[in-house]
Amino acid sequence: MTERVLPAPAAIDLSKLIRAGDTVIWGQACAEPLTLTGALAAQQHAVGPVRCFLGIGADGGVRLGPSESLGFVAYGGGGTTRRLDSAGVLDVLPSRYSDLPRLFETGRVPVDVIFVQLTPGDEPGTYHFALAAEYLVAAARAARVVIAEINHGAPHSPDSPVLGAAEISALVEADYDPAELPTTPATESDLAIAAHVASIVPDGATLQMGIGALPEAALRGLSGHRDLGVHSGALGDAIADLITSGVITNSRKTRDAGVSVCGVLLGTHHVFDLAHGNPAIGLRETSYTHDPRVLAGQPCLTTINAAVEIDLTGQINTEVAAGRYVGAAGGSLDFARGASLSHNGVPITVLRSTAAGRSTIVADLSGPAAIPRSEAGWVVTEFGAVDLRALTLSQRRERLLSVAHPDHRDALAAVPSGPGESRTPITTRSPSGKPVK
Repeated sequence: MTERVLPAPAAIDLSKLIRAGDTVIWGQACAEPLTLTGALAAQQHAVGPVRCFLGIGADGGVRLGPSESLGFVAYGGGGTTRRLDSAGVLDVLPSRYSDLPRLFETGRVPVDVIFVQLTPGDEPGTYHFALAAEYLVAAARAARVVIAEINHGAPHSPDSPVLGAAEISALVEADYDPAELPTTPATESDLAIAAHVASIVPDGATLQMGIGALPEAALRGLSGHRDLGVHSGALGDAIADLITSGVITNSRKTRDAGVSVCGVLLGTHHVFDLAHGNPAIGLRETSYTHDPRVLAGQPCLTTINAAVEIDLTGQINTEVAAGRYVGAAGGSLDFARGASLSHNGVPITVLRSTAAGRSTIVADLSGPAAIPRSEAGWVVTEFGAVDLRALTLSQRRERLLSVAHPDHRDALAAVPSGPGESRTPITTRSPSGKPVK
């Protein structure tokens, strides 16, 4: 694959705008304003020391590494950000994604300077957030300095928040293709998981999807569905395909009818081209996309999120694998709860049954429980789908054993029962009607 050629750093003297000790934040993944982050990388010794607040990193972004001038904090280890964790220079803020706007606005997490990628607005002196609104809007309100990159190569989202010229401290012009975040091809296991997910997603559902190969594969398995809607933190290529093919119409949504709502576009030029000038794709703030009242009011909210591992009681780890940050607490808990409160909602967690030869269904989690067992819903592996809602601990244990990898079931079954679990074997039935032993 040809290495991406980054745009030239912006011709701006950041030392006149950034103070030593400041926290600088910018859009994550595809929304990274590359000319500004390139300028920071080039001028870091003149500007620093500063702290950089990061989200998901994309391979097409500016490579920032260990430095005496730059410190790094992130809400997780998504994408290339995990390289900083591997290098031992990343500090993680273990916050729910939905809490970030409030933390910025109240100053509990300081934001001094924001780099933001914008496109020209419809009215003179106005600019639209490009590719991402999410927590950036709150960060822009809180920041002392707003440095804007007006990227004429970015998709223009007419239904996205607006910044006025008076709100911008400094502005640079740019024209380049945004960084892309492609997903890896689906494996046979991924396709099997997608088939199980398709069997439990009803027509007319409002979809929320997480990030990564598994949620993307699950979405591609919905090509035979009808009248789906979207209300999600992120929107990527698989959703773009479903919109283009007419599977997603948003016609049954009671709020934002006809509009696919998201906080950030995460994908390739395929989704960027679809979003350009398209009022049927709305970029909204996190305070809206993750609002529990909005989520509960979505008809048949169906959430599809990946996990690192799940224990035999239903606790779900979405953050840490093999001692390293690879994900985040993110919005998984918000959406799982929202689906539970939605009329006929369907909370789904997807995961391959093994990772690096180890079972992902475990007796004890190796990382934090981002989703407590009280919020567990459907769990899907390549070996089946089980709904943990309204099940006792003993029943959950047996259902989860039924979708664990066969090579690991006996060892898991031999683990002693925990507090609150019946010691008497209980025969339950899988979704196919067969007894689970």
